[in-house]
Amino acid sequence: MKTFAGSNLGRMLSAGHFAVTAEVGPPRGPDPSEVKKKAGVLRGVADAYNVTDNQTAVVRMSSIAASKILLQEGLEPVMQVVCRDRNRIAIQSDLLGAWALGMRNVLCLSGDHQSAGAGGKLHGHPGAKNVFDIDSIQLIRVVKDLGDGAIQEGGDSISPAAPFLIGAAWTPLGPPEKFRIIRLAKKINAGADFIQTQAVYDVKRFAEAVRRAEDMGLTDKAAILPGIIVPRSAGMLRYMNANVPGIVVPDEMIQRMKDAADPKAEGFKITLELVDAIKNLSGIKGVHLQAIEAEGLLPDVIKAAGLLPRPHVY
Repeated sequence: MKTFAGSNLGRMLSAGHFAVTAEVGPPRGPDPSEVKKKAGVLRGVADAYNVTDNQTAVVRMSSIAASKILLQEGLEPVMQVVCRDRNRIAIQSDLLGAWALGMRNVLCLSGDHQSAGAGGKLHGHPGAKNVFDIDSIQLIRVVKDLGDGAIQEGGDSISPAAPFLIGAAWTPLGPPEKFRIIRLAKKINAGADFIQTQAVYDVKRFAEAVRRAEDMGLTDKAAILPGIIVPRSAGMLRYMNANVPGIVVPDEMIQRMKDAADPKAEGFKITLELVDAIKNLSGIKGVHLQAIEAEGLLPDVIKAAGLLPRPHVY
């Protein structure tokens, strides 16, 4: 695990603390106050904060700009970079610019297909052309070489080097599951330092996937941070179970939310149970919490889970 001084998340993981990351979605407009408001709500409750890169293929404020605003507000960003929208030239240019602006953590992703943005009240850009010049595994290698080798993908050198703490995603329960563990191994071997997973609700099945990763020695090479999205209704769980690849929600959990007199309170309780369960799994180094467009829920969740105050590592 990298321990360079620029990454608080890296220092936390290196010191063996149970890390907490949270997600901040940039606005669909140019108003920086929306990012600042979320920063005010989430300040101090996590070790680093994911800034999404046009998630669900909906145009939003750039991850670089939103990350810089978080940094100015005293929060450490994990800047997401997707392969969908930019070729390797543009991606590397953005990475160098992000480094110059103070970003030290990067999460490398393929990106949702552009058709994902259409539906509901949003039109999205379903006719946009995707790029995918490189995939997320190749992107990890590109980022690693900018730091460890001080070299661009095409072979040109840079000075100084731009070492990032490198993150990647894992969808352990996405079909076919045997392929997912192979892909995880490729990402870690390419240089991923930490892994954030798709949202976990079926802890038993997730534990089996982690055990396979542990048997392959992968959990010793990279820190696994399971994702949890705070559920707010039975419909939300039902939708994710049916439509989001790799999210598996047990029927009894959906029924429990459906039967609850106060679904939001029940979702809060379920989240705490999930955090407690994954904390006890071997090979797990932290948790990645999300409350999609309801970030105000996270401070109470993190406090109730016994994860505050966050340790300071220098």
